[in-house]
Amino acid sequence: MSELPQRRLGADGPSVSAVGLGCMSASWCYFLDPQEDSVSERTLQRAVELGVTHFDTAMLYGRGHNEKLVGRALRNRPPEVLIASKCGLQNRGFPRRKTSRDGRPESVRRHCDGSLARLGIEYLDLYYLHRVDPEVPVEETFGELGQLVAEGKVRRLGISECTVEEIARAHATHPVSALQSEFSLWTREPLNDVIPWCAVNGVSFVAFGVLGRGFLTGALPAGQKFPDKDFRARNPRFQPDAMRANLAIVDGLRRVAERLGATPAQVCVAWVLAQGEHLLPIPGTKRTACLEENLGGATLALDAEALAELDALPPAVGARYP
Repeated sequence: MSELPQRRLGADGPSVSAVGLGCMSASWCYFLDPQEDSVSERTLQRAVELGVTHFDTAMLYGRGHNEKLVGRALRNRPPEVLIASKCGLQNRGFPRRKTSRDGRPESVRRHCDGSLARLGIEYLDLYYLHRVDPEVPVEETFGELGQLVAEGKVRRLGISECTVEEIARAHATHPVSALQSEFSLWTREPLNDVIPWCAVNGVSFVAFGVLGRGFLTGALPAGQKFPDKDFRARNPRFQPDAMRANLAIVDGLRRVAERLGATPAQVCVAWVLAQGEHLLPIPGTKRTACLEENLGGATLALDAEALAELDALPPAVGARYP
């Protein structure tokens, strides 16, 4: 196994590769390219060869398809490879992105058992509440998740896309090892609250959407058309006018990348890592070439000039979600 920089997961958790792999795109949400399980499985296995030890999936992604794929691909993984999954957010109307939240204790227990079966494993290294259910106090949900830890079905708990108040309440019920949320050069809002809170409280911040759902790599022209079932077809940031405006961010990224002899994707990864030792980016891809490119960001050093230029990039035009 190759060496990648390591970072700790949570206050007292194991070391994991500084850059992990988000597995969602192999099963759900993005359909610009064909979904081929054999290609995705090879990419997952190549990630292990390159030293990735942090893989992120969820029952939501393809109604369990992604967990089954990850389970097959990583069946013979080394013991240091960590698998994270999520509960509490269900898919309605597959393949369209329609979801419902369910944080009831009996549901998260059922979801956990289903994830373990699909992945073919005895326990989850990290298990997230995918979204807080507004109808269920987060203390009730985390009380049951804590029971799953006590029973050995889960090693550590996480929470995704929540407020500081919500994670604080969850953390008071059972220690939280990781908070996962979208974070990138065009989604910087977590710097205002949850990222500092995580630093103070020994919680890792796991960043998804690091490459701006593909846009920040420069691979998507402003006139890109997306299949109707692709999430980006209705996303405000991917409408033609917004994409044209957001090219200013890509242009700035390119300037920095060219000066450093890197790619925009690598600069995106390196910028997230530079925001604190507790940050763990998980850029997603189903292509081996993109995986290898993204991992180059783990060792890319951004000097003060580069960081200042990146921090000065304009905010994104368009909301994150429809």
